[in-house]
Amino acid sequence: MIRVGGFEVHQLSDGLFRLDGGAMFGVVPKILWERGDPADEHNRVTLALGCLLIKTPSGKNVLVDTGLSSKYDRNRKFLNLYVVDRPSTLRDGLKALGLSAADIHIVINTHLHFDHAGGDTEFDESGRPIPQFARARYIIQKDEWEDANHPHERNKASYLAENFEPLQDSKVLDLVEGEFEMEPGLKVIRSGGHTRGHQCVLIESEGQSAIFFGDLIPTRSHVPLPYIMSYDLYPVDTLETKRRLLARAKEKNWLLLFQHDPRQRAGYLAEVDGRTIVVAKTE
Repeated sequence: MIRVGGFEVHQLSDGLFRLDGGAMFGVVPKILWERGDPADEHNRVTLALGCLLIKTPSGKNVLVDTGLSSKYDRNRKFLNLYVVDRPSTLRDGLKALGLSAADIHIVINTHLHFDHAGGDTEFDESGRPIPQFARARYIIQKDEWEDANHPHERNKASYLAENFEPLQDSKVLDLVEGEFEMEPGLKVIRSGGHTRGHQCVLIESEGQSAIFFGDLIPTRSHVPLPYIMSYDLYPVDTLETKRRLLARAKEKNWLLLFQHDPRQRAGYLAEVDGRTIVVAKTE
């Protein structure tokens, strides 16, 4: 557990998966990125399916992203393509905290790609997708919702309708535009870059701050400005938003929370030998 002022932050996991290393690091040569992120025989790197559970001072349980869910556990093609490994799931993590899906008040999706919003829904007994967190409000950027519902050839493989369409039908959807504060000290910031409506989550309380980057900066390896995924639809926007947010993080000593890093999911910026690196958070 990480405490950020009056907030409790729990880093949960829905398992691991793999994506192509070249796509994950864009224009950066493999000889550079493979030092910290070794690839398998198919050039895939291991990534975490990270989620957050935030307990607010007012007593709300806020879930940030929902992993893959169990909806694809029997889809052998999907599991083999992404080398999905889910020995422990988001549900397991919630249970360890004494929580169930019914205890979640707010779900924030950084965006609606399947590895971030897969757990927004589950299949009922008839095989129909329904909201998994039926008592929660789902906070999504309006631009993200529009793009997910009108995908093009470049992004349609990442937007799976069963993960988000039921949210509107069940009237649990809250579409926001730009910066939006759920309650004092907890807000989303529209970052763009990875997708047009991608958003990050910022926690500020009692002089302490933490930011959950989602896919803007998916791992600590992506902190250097040129390290931008080929998956990003608007890479120059990614660059400029990274530049702005990392400058603020360095100035104000924000705790950085990385969603997909399989080894170190939290740390602070530090200067070492003229280079900006991420150092682990210590208690």
